[in-house]
Amino acid sequence: SSIRGVAEMARHLLMRLEAPLVAFGGETIDNFGVIREFPALSMITGLLANALGWRREEDELHNDLQYRLRVGARLDRKSRRLTDFQTAQLGALDKVWTTRGEPEGRRGGKPTYAGPHLRYRDYHADLSMLVALRLEPASQSPILEDLAVALDRPARPLFIGRKPCLPTARIFAGWLEADNVLHALQTASPSPSDVDLPIQWPEGEGVMEGAQRLDICDERNWFSGVHGGWRPVYQGYIRCQGD
Repeated sequence: SSIRGVAEMARHLLMRLEAPLVAFGGETIDNFGVIREFPALSMITGLLANALGWRREEDELHNDLQYRLRVGARLDRKSRRLTDFQTAQLGALDKVWTTRGEPEGRRGGKPTYAGPHLRYRDYHADLSMLVALRLEPASQSPILEDLAVALDRPARPLFIGRKPCLPTARIFAGWLEADNVLHALQTASPSPSDVDLPIQWPEGEGVMEGAQRLDICDERNWFSGVHGGWRPVYQGYIRCQGD
């Protein structure tokens, strides 16, 4: 493959996302919570913000961090997908926790309490993902070192996509000097493998022959609380020869 990078090597932070269950959430349709193959930019932003101890209402901090992130990912261990069927019988006085930080009851009036609350949630089972990232500009707060410290000593418990998805390995996975995000994914120490590993990286962070260009909607507007807009990414495969 050919690589086009920046003039000087840049420091990249590596993260290992590994757990029995992982949820790289996609667009939720009705009561179906689907997943993506790679973590959304908004998910990485939220994970880091949670480690730093930021509150969701601090939307300006979240938006700024998301804008500065240059993130790519490599699937080191393929997983299988499973669907969790969830059901709960809620009464008129029952309240549920929401990501907005306010309790919520069931809408629709008294007839809605006659039946249970049903939903389906997809998960990756036994997945291991390597993430490489850096910040632009690098000198603005928080800096990469702040993120590394927060990942090892998080202000709150960390989870990978959804609250049941607790990591089973140290998330901070070290440092790497690389030309760009693609270069970091290609040169980071792999899990022993002689198969093609799927990778994704943002436009402008390296070029690889045969890669597919995609437009994805994975940026969150932290002021409004919704996802919007499209950003270009590339997806391809690399082979990491095991020992």
